[in-house]
Amino acid sequence: MILSIESSCDDSSIAITEIATKKVLYHKKISQEAQHSCYGGVVPELASRLHAVALPEILKETQPYFEKLKAIAVTNQPGLGVTLLEGIAMAKTLSTLLELPLIPVHHLKGHIYSLFIEKEATLPLLVLLISGGHTQVIRVESFEHMEILATSMDDSVGESFDKCAKMMGLGYPGGPLIEALALKGDENRFDLPVPLRNSPLIAFSLSGLKNAVRLHIEELGGSEGMSEQDRADLSASFQKAVKLHLLQKSKKIFAKEKIRDFAIVGGASANKYIRSAYQDLCDEFGKTMHVAPLEYCADNAAMIGRYALEAYKRNLFIDPNEIDIVSNKKQQNGMLL
Repeated sequence: MILSIESSCDDSSIAITEIATKKVLYHKKISQEAQHSCYGGVVPELASRLHAVALPEILKETQPYFEKLKAIAVTNQPGLGVTLLEGIAMAKTLSTLLELPLIPVHHLKGHIYSLFIEKEATLPLLVLLISGGHTQVIRVESFEHMEILATSMDDSVGESFDKCAKMMGLGYPGGPLIEALALKGDENRFDLPVPLRNSPLIAFSLSGLKNAVRLHIEELGGSEGMSEQDRADLSASFQKAVKLHLLQKSKKIFAKEKIRDFAIVGGASANKYIRSAYQDLCDEFGKTMHVAPLEYCADNAAMIGRYALEAYKRNLFIDPNEIDIVSNKKQQNGMLL
């Protein structure tokens, strides 16, 4: 079995995955949403302190599996430095004391492998990764070869949902709140700009759209002056603009890429409105769409464990004394490293 640890942001999570069957034998996640909601976003130092309490609590429940462990896996990039350190410190200690090999895991690759929890991988694959920190389209040819085809020039999809929700006084996390409100709203009431609509760039940008939302909020008297219907209509209009932006750039990629399998991963991939739009796009281009189970869309240790199974087969271990946080900038020639 492999014990995997995830602490890249505000979710403390540990999983136990059986190597032979790929079964998740244990998985627990403690969310910090309630503690961060009053701030409208994640406070790194607070998140770190909460991980320091939650991770040991979860670890106690995994002790019955210790005798059958073959490796320890942990997220070491990308993420919040102070929160990554909590998971890494635990992983280094376990690796040393139990004399087990240590597997470093790239968080985004973990999201990709959330698609394959408890089953075989389907590769090659085109992947749209939309999360709180990233918006990317990745060509996944194999475990070893993943190429970024398009990325965000500024805000990510998840970050934009959170910031717009905060401006409307909705709370945190913003994604589920805006999606729920949008169901009651008129998505055509506010004429919001679709980012990079007339640009040949195959990239994503949401800062301008976020600013347009801010201006409408000000026109409506600020978050306190908005009615519930105002919030619903603006949420629906914002969500529609995000969808159109993602689809416009994805269509250009779909037209060039011959890979028949496509997937959406990351926390924002739980948005059913966006999922539905991409199902229609896949039908139009003759592609098969894949999504992770809703419980594994957001950050979790099960996806880290699933990636670690592949790394274990390839003996991709690291000395516990050498593992460290890796900069978010560690990309070369568009490759996801």
